[in-house]
Amino acid sequence: MTRSLRLATVVAAASLVSLVAASEASACGGTFCDTGPTAMPVDQSGENIIFHIGPDQVEAHIQIQYDPDTTAEAFAWLIPVSAMPEFEVGSQLLFDATLNGSVPSYGMFQQSDSCGQDVNLGGEDDVGGTTGQEDAGSTGTGGEQPNVYQTTVGAFDIAVLDGGTVDSIMQWLGDNGYQQDPNAAPIIEQYLGEGFMFVAMKLSNDADIGEIHPIVIRYGGTEPCVPIRLTRIAALEDMDIRVFFYQDGRTVPVNYRHVLVNPLKIDWFNFGANYKEVVTLAVDAESADGNAFVTEYAGPSLVVPTIAFYSGAWNGDVFTNYVDSPEGVIEELTTQGLISCDPFFDADCSYNHPLLQPILAEFIPVPAGVTALDFYSCLSCYAADIDLLAWDAAAFAARIDERIVVPANTAKALVEGNTYLTRMYTTISPGEMNEDPIFRINSTLPDVPNVRFATQTTHCNDTATVVLPDGREVFFANGLNPVWPDFPDEMPWVEDVDQEGMAE
Repeated sequence: MTRSLRLATVVAAASLVSLVAASEASACGGTFCDTGPTAMPVDQSGENIIFHIGPDQVEAHIQIQYDPDTTAEAFAWLIPVSAMPEFEVGSQLLFDATLNGSVPSYGMFQQSDSCGQDVNLGGEDDVGGTTGQEDAGSTGTGGEQPNVYQTTVGAFDIAVLDGGTVDSIMQWLGDNGYQQDPNAAPIIEQYLGEGFMFVAMKLSNDADIGEIHPIVIRYGGTEPCVPIRLTRIAALEDMDIRVFFYQDGRTVPVNYRHVLVNPLKIDWFNFGANYKEVVTLAVDAESADGNAFVTEYAGPSLVVPTIAFYSGAWNGDVFTNYVDSPEGVIEELTTQGLISCDPFFDADCSYNHPLLQPILAEFIPVPAGVTALDFYSCLSCYAADIDLLAWDAAAFAARIDERIVVPANTAKALVEGNTYLTRMYTTISPGEMNEDPIFRINSTLPDVPNVRFATQTTHCNDTATVVLPDGREVFFANGLNPVWPDFPDEMPWVEDVDQEGMAE
């Protein structure tokens, strides 16, 4: 087996690893009743990484999340890798679609007994018993100094540091404008001792936080890993980590445990609002010891629609035709479905890709005193105000291609080329980040649904019974206004813990 990229983000104390401003959600689970799922809240905080394991190469899509109150100069990331990687701009829309399509959801079917005669189910206790079981170029100097290979990918300056010492690496980072944390030094030394090189990333000098995008890294190996040892420097307690695998079969942790949460601990009446708490206590349970994952979904990748992040109409080359002026560019973007600026129907322009607005701001900036809606809906009306010095048809076409078209094509190939998606989740605290989790495919394991329904039956004497998806029943003496019980501490948070059997 070959263990390769160790994904971690570090260094800048102002940055908590990861891409995109994190949007908080009330819970990881969705909410719906017996009419079917409704809009599901999707938590994009923490670390989200999409993997594909090939025959001799791993592809990792890294979502970069950021604190919107932090300046662009404060961003820097350090990623340990064991082989020289390739880089590409990633797709934020792929992350959105993957998160939405696989989000775990809890719901309740509701029904009532037919009350043609008196029925007495008895029972005075609020909770009854249960039955059933849940199943670049080089500037290397040699010696104690690292060899440095530098490139620019999208909005990021990237350097791969090979060799050297902790001091020389920290010195190079500081000299070249990469934010760093002195607390990283002993962890960097540990990785150096294991033969790793480092990828250092920062925003380019002319880039703004609005241009931040995911990064795709490809590297030799067959066993992906999330390098959380560096992450612990700036991590919060119970930090969220989600990993996604597009493969032809299910993926499982190798050196971390796999746990099944106890469904009796889920607040079914509130659609799993306590889901994160349940997962946190389950992975912290005895024998899981804070180093464990829960599988939230394992099944067909068709739950992620390619239309959410790809369009065959997107084309950057066509913009090379607008050499003298960008007049007509907005119309072409509208035809491609990337923008909508109609003053009769829109209060503002709608940008249908997160990177389009910063691209327009660079090449076709809105004049002072004019709204974006008025300007972009009629460039010819403001022909005299167009900044022709900012316009570069070839560069604009290349930017659309690099940041919108190519990432969409890569995402489409990933999803359509792999029939199976596995989504795993954990929460982990800095004191538990002592080992980097690695993963492996095990196609013999069963699917795991992300939509889970219980059934509540209200009886004729106003009691109720809730049947969980695994067949266990919970009885409620007050069936008209039931509250999910707070089971005693003796009731375990975890149903099962597996460490070795799943990865075989």
